[in-house]
Amino acid sequence: MDSENLHRRLKKIIGQLNAIDRMIDEDIPCENILMQINASKSALHRVGYIIVEGHLDNCIKNAMEKGDTDEALADISSILEYYSRL
Repeated sequence: MDSENLHRRLKKIIGQLNAIDRMIDEDIPCENILMQINASKSALHRVGYIIVEGHLDNCIKNAMEKGDTDEALADISSILEYYSRL
């Protein structure tokens, strides 16, 4: 997993959230605030996707190579359940 990429993305999301907070104080129209909220949600969802992808590529792949197929499938199921909640 490329932690630098994830940190960069998260810092950008934090900046977006801070901007949304300022927009509320500045009485910016609701539509504009909602657009920024949606952009932040999408960016956070992408971070989750990158983490899931890295987990599948590393942890699941390693478990399957070791022959722990049942454990790998249970782990995939768990990850998908958590990720689908986002």
